[in-house]
Amino acid sequence: MTIGLNVFELLTPKSSVSFILDNFTVRQAVEKMLFHKFTVIPILNNEGEYVGTISEGDLLRFIVAQDGIDKEECESILIKDIDKYRSYKSVKVDASFDEIYEASLIQNFIPIVDDRNVFIGIIRRKEVVSYIKKLVDECKNVPSK
Repeated sequence: MTIGLNVFELLTPKSSVSFILDNFTVRQAVEKMLFHKFTVIPILNNEGEYVGTISEGDLLRFIVAQDGIDKEECESILIKDIDKYRSYKSVKVDASFDEIYEASLIQNFIPIVDDRNVFIGIIRRKEVVSYIKKLVDECKNVPSK
């Protein structure tokens, strides 16, 4: 059975999503993640294209590897220069439900991009699970023949 899905039903638009730019400094990224209590955050470039994610672990590995980095140094090192362990896979706005479901199994949110790779928002795993629950409930209410 193929599940038809309008991605916009589940999408949290870019205007409601916190993200960082790849030219942010380590300090700016850490401060934004701490403020929002995020463990992973999307990274965009100046053109609004999705370029990946960075996690607390990425930042911690970088800081520990520096052997004595101070606050001032964190203000001069750019996020794009930090090694990322694993970046969240994005999907296109016309993605199938199967693509979104598969991505939701391994990441907390799915970055959604248009055909030019411009970031338009995210779909949270919670939204995918809620959508599946809604479908199951609808199936329970269909009279059997």
